[in-house]
Amino acid sequence: MAKRTDFVMMVFPLLLTFALTKAAAFSTSEISGNSEALRLLISPERQLDQNSGGSDFIGQYSVKFQGCHHVQQWNNDADGEEDVRIKTKWLARFRLCPVDQCSSDRSAGCTSRYGDYVVDLDTFLQNFVSLQNGDACDQADEDCANNCSSDDSGCLQKCYQSYGAGYCLEEDKAEAYGFDVSQYLDCTQIDGGNDKAYYVGPYCANQGGDVRLGVFSDDTCTTFAQSGGSAFSNTFGFNLPYSSESLVTSQCVGCGSSDGNGNVETNQMCGNVYSMSGKCETRMAVDYPNESSCGYIEGIKVIREDGVIRSSTVRKSKAAAVSIGLFTTVSVLLAGYAFYLRTKLGRAQINLAAASQPLT
Repeated sequence: MAKRTDFVMMVFPLLLTFALTKAAAFSTSEISGNSEALRLLISPERQLDQNSGGSDFIGQYSVKFQGCHHVQQWNNDADGEEDVRIKTKWLARFRLCPVDQCSSDRSAGCTSRYGDYVVDLDTFLQNFVSLQNGDACDQADEDCANNCSSDDSGCLQKCYQSYGAGYCLEEDKAEAYGFDVSQYLDCTQIDGGNDKAYYVGPYCANQGGDVRLGVFSDDTCTTFAQSGGSAFSNTFGFNLPYSSESLVTSQCVGCGSSDGNGNVETNQMCGNVYSMSGKCETRMAVDYPNESSCGYIEGIKVIREDGVIRSSTVRKSKAAAVSIGLFTTVSVLLAGYAFYLRTKLGRAQINLAAASQPLT
């Protein structure tokens, strides 16, 4: 009887540990930092076009930016004592919606016949910023100049915001100061004075809903510089552009352009972003949908109310919940049975001791 009780008490913690391990595995298995989708995104050797069907068809689509987030990765270029060992990798998520269905007022952009994509933020900005700052800014510049006086900054700000083009006004300010934004769409060193190195680069702000420029203390733009904004303004004589305004619009931006013969061609910038991205085209009406990155993209939750995306390494899992419930029940039953056996053994020992006492 004692051996049976000891066996039950030994098995009980093992079962509980197994249950917790299985639950953790269910929760994290689909969003692994070592996943193939993530490897493709951060690897410089990735192929330029992962879709055998090419990218000509996306001229019929519009890009809808859905937010950005970051992951941590080892810095292979760290060779000095002051270099950061774990650097931040910024990623952008966007959706391709049919031109006739894309809505700038909806955070999702569209709800059918779309593809979801994720790409490193540098690649996205280097192509998307020049794409969005074309006709949209020209139209906003013309209308706002007619509706507001040039010295009424409040009116201009409201006017540009009404077009969803606050970035256009920020671009005009940057150009007035001779600041070329295109040079800072990836991490770039600036002369901050006082023999200190500063770097300007993009980062995710406003819970991932905006992309802004910031001042950093390292060449990977991972660590924000203390008083970086002040250091920039003291050196250059003006505030860092796009430090409070997003570089990226939430408006739908078309990927097609006319060739002059009534045909629609895919512009090069959309083609570049598409070819370099991880893809999930399950809902897209194409002959050969690319679904290579669906597992990773599903791990980025879109919050419909504010259009912000958030990533998490822990996700709710029905399988995990069932496993925890099952093994908890078994553990409780085993614990109860062990208590019963121990109590029964104790009573047997008392009876045996009483029986062995000599009669007087």
